[in-house]
Amino acid sequence: MTENTQTPSSPNPELPTQYAPAEVEGKLYERWVERGYFEADANSEKPPYTIVIPPPNVTGSLHLGHAFEHTLIDALTRRKRMQGYETLWQPGMDHAGIATQNVVERELAKEGKSRHDLGREAFVERVWQWKAESGGQISGQMRRLGDGVAWSRERFTMDEGLSQAVQTIFKKLYDDELIYRAERIINWCPRCLTAISDIEVEYQDDDGELVSIRYGEGDASIVVATTRAETMLGDTAVAVHPDDERYKHLVGTEIELPLTGRRIPVVADEHVDPEFGTGAVKVTPAHDPNDFEIGQRHGLPNLAVMDERAVITAHGPFQGLDRLEARSAIVAALRAEGRIVAEKRPYVHSVGHCSRCKTTIEPRLSMQWWVKVGPLAKAAGDAVRDGKVKIHPQEMEKRYFDWVDNLHDWCISRQLWWGHRIPVWYGPNGEIVCVGPDEEAPSGEGWRQDTDVLDTWFSSGLWPFSTLGWPEQTDSLAKFYPNSVLVTGYDILFFWVARMMMFGLYAMDGTPPFHTIALHGMVRDQFGKKMSKSFGNAVNPLDWMDTYGSDAVRFTLARGANPGVDVPIGEDWVQASRNFANKIWNATRFALMNGATVEGPLPDASEMSATDRWILSRLNKTVAEVDALYDDYQFSKLSEALYHFAWDEVFDWYVELSKTTFFAGGEGAKVSGRVLGEVLDVMLRLLHPVVPFVTETLWTTLTGKESVVIADWPTDSGFRDEAAEKEIELVQQVVTEVRRFRSDQGLQPGQKVPARLDLAGTALAPHEAAIRQLLRLQPEGEAFSATATLPVAGATVTLDLSGTIDVAAERKRLAKDLAAAEKEKAQANGKLGNEAFLAKAPDNVVDKIRTRLAKADEDIARIQAQLDRLPQA
Repeated sequence: MTENTQTPSSPNPELPTQYAPAEVEGKLYERWVERGYFEADANSEKPPYTIVIPPPNVTGSLHLGHAFEHTLIDALTRRKRMQGYETLWQPGMDHAGIATQNVVERELAKEGKSRHDLGREAFVERVWQWKAESGGQISGQMRRLGDGVAWSRERFTMDEGLSQAVQTIFKKLYDDELIYRAERIINWCPRCLTAISDIEVEYQDDDGELVSIRYGEGDASIVVATTRAETMLGDTAVAVHPDDERYKHLVGTEIELPLTGRRIPVVADEHVDPEFGTGAVKVTPAHDPNDFEIGQRHGLPNLAVMDERAVITAHGPFQGLDRLEARSAIVAALRAEGRIVAEKRPYVHSVGHCSRCKTTIEPRLSMQWWVKVGPLAKAAGDAVRDGKVKIHPQEMEKRYFDWVDNLHDWCISRQLWWGHRIPVWYGPNGEIVCVGPDEEAPSGEGWRQDTDVLDTWFSSGLWPFSTLGWPEQTDSLAKFYPNSVLVTGYDILFFWVARMMMFGLYAMDGTPPFHTIALHGMVRDQFGKKMSKSFGNAVNPLDWMDTYGSDAVRFTLARGANPGVDVPIGEDWVQASRNFANKIWNATRFALMNGATVEGPLPDASEMSATDRWILSRLNKTVAEVDALYDDYQFSKLSEALYHFAWDEVFDWYVELSKTTFFAGGEGAKVSGRVLGEVLDVMLRLLHPVVPFVTETLWTTLTGKESVVIADWPTDSGFRDEAAEKEIELVQQVVTEVRRFRSDQGLQPGQKVPARLDLAGTALAPHEAAIRQLLRLQPEGEAFSATATLPVAGATVTLDLSGTIDVAAERKRLAKDLAAAEKEKAQANGKLGNEAFLAKAPDNVVDKIRTRLAKADEDIARIQAQLDRLPQA
């Protein structure tokens, strides 16, 4: 265990009787920030440790998912800081293109205006004004949680430096022919009026209708089924599988497309599943991604029949109708012509919706900018395959490879005004010029800049190096790139993580953006259900912090964090964590009042009691265990280890076993006081990364030093005493067994009982006073009556229960319980021995009966043991 290097003042053992988080957390955090504990020096000679915050949206506020992720990152960085690393937790926010534009547009709507009334320049200025006044409230909430970020380095994905990084990498990709412009099918939101990425599409089961429509006449007819009848106006073919004998006579011919007066070809394509439905599909290349691919293979025209607001543009009676209005009208018209073969409604199917406004997404053919991801994705896959980057837990690697090995080109343009505008200019004669950050944009009559902005993920994909000053070769970039670890949810493994990997390897000469990707799961409610406002189970973590303190919320989240696994959380668990914080407080307060100290060196082991040596041995094992678990990102297990060491071993056993020593005073009390001080010192430092506030208050009070934030992280001194551990295990066995017996007999925990302890010749002899204290056992008097004898751990404990229980009544009660257990056993055996019953009963019923039998056997053994220990009435 390391010695702390801070200069101590006189420890102050005075602590309030109760811990009040609200009175200390805010003050402590501001003190940490003022003293610069979280800042990172690029010129330091310490080894670097870098983590970037997954940048929250500027429109966002702290939710449980943020609190969970931030707790894990903060724990890692606080530990590394204590271990002597130059630690940078890089903060910042994402400009969140669509979300932010929507917020400001809603504000404008209250004034009866739209962004078009203001014009682009004024609207963007209005967004910056909103950001200055209302954006970024999450920063203050992060302080509430205790996030140890380097606030002086806070970045924003639209600030000047990051804008330069975006323009630089766009130009580089463009010059390397990895960015191009093309007409493709994209996800289009008719409400936000922009293309959106796959991650911004939320799928849900909607009630729709499935209609089967007959195209053509007689033998030259084909039936197709669709949930989007309105798109038939844009059909340019019907496709069948080339091996489908039913339609071979039609391949290469044309059939009539109802309602339109057009004739369209029947094509053969391997994409069609002959086993699904009728084995024939309508092909609408301008409104479906799969149909677009079929169209490309067969040279079909792309006929768009909807505008950007999903209003029908095709000539005829349906022109001007909204897509849903047109759907009903078209089905009615087809029905009138006898073209509807079958209708199924409601037809539940998965439908994509805009994550921002919940509007149904429309696949739409559109001219957009794209990143050619092939070579970039290959590099991202190879970096993991070659071991340059490790994914934790390792089983998530398969999901990563499934994604990067099959990436489609990435649509990066968005039809918004808020964001990084695409740095491409178009000339009056068809010229196209991409402009880098140090280049002059073309000027003159007829030149105009592309109106689109870049996908938000484009700029956030640069986050690990753009925040450090790239493309400038800064000291921070040299010191803190690559990041040590990325801590993020598995749900954005495919989007943000993959993009950072591609851009980092590309921009930084093959150096990946981080050494390790540590993936965590999603926070769910206590029943494992996704948290959502619509479900009524969403929780504001700030409410829990107000009620129970930030430490309680943090410890609950960390305790549930198994790598890559979803985290259930309920308020009861936060209450339990609050109780743990109170336990740490009360036990430390007791220890300080009874001589716990960190002054002077630890006594020699020869001066210590077995109890002292036991707790120091267990302490060092805990240090080693917690270190190994941190290195493996096992937050749940390390939290459990700390919880049980602190509560069970230090508070419930060591403090209780040592009370007789403290009360007796003398040299033994001084030795144990120094040991207890050491244990608390190390334990509080171990706990600090997860529960920083209560540990700061207690540790500074215990040691008189400046702050646990900058204290040394404990190291395993190698001290072990297996003999002492076995000796105390025997004490624990005796105390546990006698407590169980007392409870079985209905004795109150504080009720005193005369007892004889025969410990001579055992390792338990030196602990008789402590055992009696813990078990409330009085010395035997002249009228001692041995009414119950318990052999345990090589010793014998004889109790006089004559004045505490009615033996006859207790025997009668136990006999009744025994008879009930034996009856339960007989009934279970009867059913399990009945072959006819076993042949008919479901497996789960049989399993329940087997469980009942096992429980009956346990009850019989327990009750019989209790009877055997009682004297004859």
